[in-house]
Amino acid sequence: MPEATLLISSKNYSSWSLRGFLLARLSGLTFEEKAVDPDHPATRAELLLQSSSIRVPCLMHDDIQVWDTLAIAEYLNELRPAAHMLPRNRAARARCRSIAGEMHSGFSALRASLPMNLRAFRPGFVVWSAARADIDRIIEIWHECLTTWQGPWLFGAHASIADAMYAPVVTRFLTYDVRLDAPCAAYCAHIMAWPDMVEWVAAAKQEPEEIEELEVEF
Repeated sequence: MPEATLLISSKNYSSWSLRGFLLARLSGLTFEEKAVDPDHPATRAELLLQSSSIRVPCLMHDDIQVWDTLAIAEYLNELRPAAHMLPRNRAARARCRSIAGEMHSGFSALRASLPMNLRAFRPGFVVWSAARADIDRIIEIWHECLTTWQGPWLFGAHASIADAMYAPVVTRFLTYDVRLDAPCAAYCAHIMAWPDMVEWVAAAKQEPEEIEELEVEF
């Protein structure tokens, strides 16, 4: 019997749901997924970045409800310390929390200009300057981590909260044909080969729902 329930929205469009799923898998907690109605106004508002509060994903465990991906990450880290969702080294933990927080609260131009869409591919997509600045900062973060902790994950040999937080960015880079150097391309390939990512992407491609606003050719 599953220990918890994870409330998610669209697997194709919802980067936050993907983060919640990867975090739950990292923890080793057994859980069942429950999808909210993609046509519900609150769900659409979140997917279209029109909501001031993101309430999905939501983890329900022991009569406790935890939403917001960073809150879910910290809850799961406390619940399952043996999973080492944060690096063991103090300096690495501090960096992991910092870049996860930066992903959580920043990069608004990237989110708006390159929405997650796992079924799409936009070759030759033109990235405007604000989103380009976000991309450059993410590449800088990846380079710093991969150089310092030697990969293949951002903090060495094991996946962390940071990898779950940046995994949707990897999908955006692939969808919108963002050119990357060899280390970043290798990191993206590693993320996409992550069995939990493979499972999520396969399910996303089978979803029947389509949100017209997120299918527009920019």
